[in-house]
Amino acid sequence: MKKLRVILVGCGAISNAWFGAVKQRNDVELVGLVDLNREAADKRAAEHGLPGVQTGADLKAVIEKTRPDAVFDCTLPAAHVSVTTVALRHGCHVLGEKPLADTMPNARTMVAAAKKAGRIYAVMQNRRYMANIQALRRFLDSGEIGRITTVHCDFFIGAHFGGFRDHMKHVLLLDMAIHTFDQARYFMQEDAVTALAHEWNPPGSWYDHDASAVAVFEMTNKIVFCYRGSWCAEGLNTAWEAAWRIIGENGSVTWDGAHTFQAQVVTGRAGFVRERKDVEVPYDRTAGILEGHAGCIDEFIRCVQAGKIPQTVCTDNIKSLVMVHAAVESATGGRKVKCK
Repeated sequence: MKKLRVILVGCGAISNAWFGAVKQRNDVELVGLVDLNREAADKRAAEHGLPGVQTGADLKAVIEKTRPDAVFDCTLPAAHVSVTTVALRHGCHVLGEKPLADTMPNARTMVAAAKKAGRIYAVMQNRRYMANIQALRRFLDSGEIGRITTVHCDFFIGAHFGGFRDHMKHVLLLDMAIHTFDQARYFMQEDAVTALAHEWNPPGSWYDHDASAVAVFEMTNKIVFCYRGSWCAEGLNTAWEAAWRIIGENGSVTWDGAHTFQAQVVTGRAGFVRERKDVEVPYDRTAGILEGHAGCIDEFIRCVQAGKIPQTVCTDNIKSLVMVHAAVESATGGRKVKCK
């Protein structure tokens, strides 16, 4: 099969996760590296043994020199709209880092551009490709606990970044919650209808702006999703994938965000508290699937080659971004808002 010719844009720290995944493949050829600081692109080329790769600071120029099939966008969110639209106009498929865009108008511009170009634009939602997350999704699909009614999620980490995040407004919701909200949509297979959120900055916080939040979403199919989170919670931290309790009509399942699942279903038909039994959540730790960035990149490449649509395609992923911006709007305005 012909190798997919790819340009990677944005040679900051996150690009290393992409290089690590791509270097393991024999169906991808990195033909270009682009960064506003060309020295950063040259440095990455040297670090990853790419002596013949085209480097530059101008994406359009590098595209015209290399004629790639796809562009990997590892830039900051504010640059996504320009990188993606340039790539799409030149006939390239695009896989970009989360979030899809920095604003909803930019997100809609990018989705429209992908539709007009007839190309795939997908987003790096790497958590969907983790074995434990997929195991929970399969368990929910099995119907063991019945129809989902309520989802609770906790995310508490004392994260000392010491960089731009320390000064960022809505830092938890804008920079991190996209992962958690996308996980929730993946588990429920539903979309948000309304959002009611509150943000605050606890005493002792090392952030300039609100780093804690709670949000309640009314989802389609009458499911309620409750989120609690903080990036300045010291001690007893949750996993980065959060801690979950998912309630169904016939039972519940919890997941600690790592490797511990617990599930119970009701067996009794009478009594104040009905009899229950424990059930297993099957999880094969030796499955050997491609996880994280590697899994998302793998699906994107296979879909480009086969003319199929990846699960993180922009037309779906924008629904997770809607939740983020609806939560920010609600917290800012102090009222329930529609997710649109």
